[in-house]
Amino acid sequence: MSSRTSTSFVPTVVASGFGQALRFWRSRRGMSQLRMSVDSGISQRHISFLESGRARPSREMVLKLGLVLDVPLRQRNMMLLAAGFAPLYRERELSDPELRPVRQALDLMLAQHEPYPAVVVDRLWNLALANGGATRLIHWLLGPAQARAAQIRSSPNLALAMLHPEGLRRHVENWRQVAADMLHWVHREALAEGDGGPARALLDELLALDGIPSDWRDPDLESRATPFLAIRLIKGGVVLNLFTTITTLGTPHDVTLHELRVECFYPTDEPTAQWFARPADAVAP
Repeated sequence: MSSRTSTSFVPTVVASGFGQALRFWRSRRGMSQLRMSVDSGISQRHISFLESGRARPSREMVLKLGLVLDVPLRQRNMMLLAAGFAPLYRERELSDPELRPVRQALDLMLAQHEPYPAVVVDRLWNLALANGGATRLIHWLLGPAQARAAQIRSSPNLALAMLHPEGLRRHVENWRQVAADMLHWVHREALAEGDGGPARALLDELLALDGIPSDWRDPDLESRATPFLAIRLIKGGVVLNLFTTITTLGTPHDVTLHELRVECFYPTDEPTAQWFARPADAVAP
């Protein structure tokens, strides 16, 4: 699903050990050892020993603590590796035959959202699926694929398309707010994954683009990315006012599905709704 994956790096969580990973996620969740002890049923003393490396967890304990801390499935696999166990959660392409029912459900969701745009992206904003409304909107804003900047043309990555100076930036009136929100997601993934992985590589690529504000290099990661975002698009005298919502797929036991996000765009005024209701061939690039 993504051209930015890598299999050669050793995640920081694995290299540093289970104790440091446990302490990292407990801190991220703002949870004391006492609170984690109460929620997990594991003594505070034992949790302290786990974090210091004086004790080793069982496989079941790693899974229980990952659940209590609501650790993403990818990072739970890393914690298992750090503790000396094999990963539990599989990671597959969305085209895998076993995921066909989910793919069909996603296709149905996207189709039902027509004529308004809807996309499915992974944790790094790589585009997995798009409905006709989204395809038409991107084509209208950026023109034919062959006419786009080389970086955008060669990568189905929406974060790159939004932040690149020759991408969507020039058509988004509130670009700073929208782009900062997208970059916030990438920052969080890079922090959880550690150095050397695809999230860090994407973050470095985005931060190196021209015109990226310097304060975006050190964002407030304690704040949560918003599930609701307004966006105002302008091109050739046409103004589209939209808001977006981001949803996830419940509690899947597959890394790929756990990381998918469905972003749906809705009009906030009648002229915007009427623009999307026009036939596809009436929307000129």
